[in-house]
Amino acid sequence: MNWAFLQGILSGVNKYSTALGRIWLSVVFIFRVLVYVVAAEDVWDDEQKDFICNTKQPGCPNVCYDEFFPVSHVRLWALQLILVTCPSLLVVMHVAYREERERKHREKHGPNAPSLYNNLSKKRGGLWWTYLLSLIFKAAVDSGFLYIFHHLYRDYDMPRVVACSVDPCPHTVDCYISRPTEKKVFTYFMVATAVICILLNLSEVTYLVGKRCMELLGPRRRKSRHRHHLPDTCPPYVISQGGHPHEGSSALVKASSATMEAGGYP
Repeated sequence: MNWAFLQGILSGVNKYSTALGRIWLSVVFIFRVLVYVVAAEDVWDDEQKDFICNTKQPGCPNVCYDEFFPVSHVRLWALQLILVTCPSLLVVMHVAYREERERKHREKHGPNAPSLYNNLSKKRGGLWWTYLLSLIFKAAVDSGFLYIFHHLYRDYDMPRVVACSVDPCPHTVDCYISRPTEKKVFTYFMVATAVICILLNLSEVTYLVGKRCMELLGPRRRKSRHRHHLPDTCPPYVISQGGHPHEGSSALVKASSATMEAGGYP
């Protein structure tokens, strides 16, 4: 698989991501894709060749291997990385759709026509929903694969010896996994990075929803405060006269005269 090509495409997502999204991309490419390409594939390349059972019964090692490794770790990880990175492409495609729509608008109404979007890459409207759904989908994919790994390999463990008694094995035989400790370390590492990515995705969802709520509630709070403070900021004679300036002026003159007669100052 050409992971460099996928990395080149997704590098453009940085322009449309938040700070948490950029951290997520760094974790995916540095601690997941690179570790998978450089080390994980080599660790599991001998998993079937060096899976040895203490019997010479033809076919027994093959069925025992299939019993314990129903799906290869490396293939599951490859599928997981593909599914977890593809939603980010939807954001790039949505921005490209906006750019094409803006270009057609300019061609139809002229270069001086008002723009359809204030900022093509700003997460507003449909792009905000696309970005939010991509985060939820990525967190769901990682969570689903963590459950699959836990279901297939209990507690993500890699025992040194497994007992197998399926046909055509003549009796219960012991089978030995090559380099079980090294494989367990890499399994825990990939699980830990997946958990970190899930937390980053959920944190980014919380940030986006919280920021959007603050933007919607902020103007309402300012309007409410303005209404509450309006009577205190207006002179009483203006309010009492119902907005008629000439009547307000006469009231002001009368109030001033009364004050001067009392020996005071206006």
